[in-house]
Amino acid sequence: MQHTMQHIRTTIIAICLSLLSLTAQESDSLNLYLEIAGRNNPGLNADFLTYKSSLEKVHQAGAWSDPTMEIGFFLKPMDIVGGRQIADITLMQMFPWFGTKKAAQTEAIHMAKMAYEKFRETRDNLYLEVYTQWYLLSTLEEQLNNNRENLELLKQLEQLAIRKVSSPLSSSSSSYSLPVPAPTTKSTASSQTAGSMSGMGSMSTATSSSESTSSGMSGMGSTSGMSSGMSNTSPGMSDVLRIQLEMAEIESNIESILSEIEAEKAKFNSLLNRPLTSNVALQDSITKVVFHFDEKISMQEIEQQNPMLGMLEEEEMAYKAKGEMDKKMSYPMFGIGLQYMLIGGNKTTMMDQEMTPKMNGMDMVMPMVSVSLPLYRNKYKAQQRESRYQWQAAREKYKSTLNQLHSDLFKQKQQLDNAERRILLYQKQEKLARTAYQLLLQEYVSAKTDLTNVIQVQRQLLEYQLRRTEAIAEYNTKVANIQKLQSFNRTNN
Repeated sequence: MQHTMQHIRTTIIAICLSLLSLTAQESDSLNLYLEIAGRNNPGLNADFLTYKSSLEKVHQAGAWSDPTMEIGFFLKPMDIVGGRQIADITLMQMFPWFGTKKAAQTEAIHMAKMAYEKFRETRDNLYLEVYTQWYLLSTLEEQLNNNRENLELLKQLEQLAIRKVSSPLSSSSSSYSLPVPAPTTKSTASSQTAGSMSGMGSMSTATSSSESTSSGMSGMGSTSGMSSGMSNTSPGMSDVLRIQLEMAEIESNIESILSEIEAEKAKFNSLLNRPLTSNVALQDSITKVVFHFDEKISMQEIEQQNPMLGMLEEEEMAYKAKGEMDKKMSYPMFGIGLQYMLIGGNKTTMMDQEMTPKMNGMDMVMPMVSVSLPLYRNKYKAQQRESRYQWQAAREKYKSTLNQLHSDLFKQKQQLDNAERRILLYQKQEKLARTAYQLLLQEYVSAKTDLTNVIQVQRQLLEYQLRRTEAIAEYNTKVANIQKLQSFNRTNN
């Protein structure tokens, strides 16, 4: 019994830890997706395998050249002094000049490091794609929520217009109550404005009621006065139809955004190399990431960590090692070998034995030494000049790339500042548009304005919401671009 209770307690703890892990993953889903992309993306895996294959070339460059063996048979043994030569076997091992093999191995090491920097560059490009696609999906999700919020506002406005059409003329103004939009979690200013405007609605209703009463009293003595009041307070069914037209357009926008979200999710999943229909866990709302820019530190990190610069550095070092190897190759190579001659004995008679050499039929072993003679110097000199030009070109490409990266850094910073200014602008405009929308609703209820002004401000409100979302996504994307220049120091995210 005690063992069973302990097992149940352990199981509950494990389940709780799993739930906590899932919650943490959902709250930090972007980093989780980056890890999945780093493990599963085929293009990134291909570059990593290329790097691993380049490591094997280091062992190849440091290996000795294969020895050569020559075997020759005489179809008819050749008579020589001391016997008949049957076969000749020669084994030779060549050795390059001192330091040649080390220079070749150094070149292979730098080439492998170049492949690794290429892998890092591919990884950074993949991360940037994941960031960009993530912020695009977050933007679309936010736009979907904004359109749905505005659709609810139009539905409330439609109910208000219908009530104005169906209400009795004598109490048309006094019977209207302003609908309060449902508070949203996307904007604090929205809920605060809606709450404040709710109080203003009761004040406006009272004002409208008093105006209606005074106009009714002034028109009691004449029928023409009542007719004038009818023409001023009856909005007609045209307002309802115009609102429904706006609702139809927003509903169409919602369907388009949903379709675009599915397409962008498929692209996002392709980066992670998983089924295109897999669910993507997005945050409730897109928020501006926290980023602190320091020009001096950013430039230092670019020079120290950018993979393109690292690749050019390794390329320069590889060509320098190649130049050293070409120089060593212009020196003689040495060979050490062994020659073995298979010799058969001559046939002799008893009378000739005393005159036959004692070495009759004995095999012969002869050590050998060979030396290559690099007489044609123009070839070796051209190889050395080629390597020198190559590493000088790599050094110049390094300087050009560094200047370009610094220029890109300032360009990204300028675009980052512009995006931040637009965020503040659209936030301010959105807040003002909400206030203007509520005030126009009050005036529409009291018949002081027509529906055109209400719909126009409602459109502006939606436009500012969409622009603010796009500006936040652009800001976050520019932050990712700056971090890519620094090879993604992801501690800032």
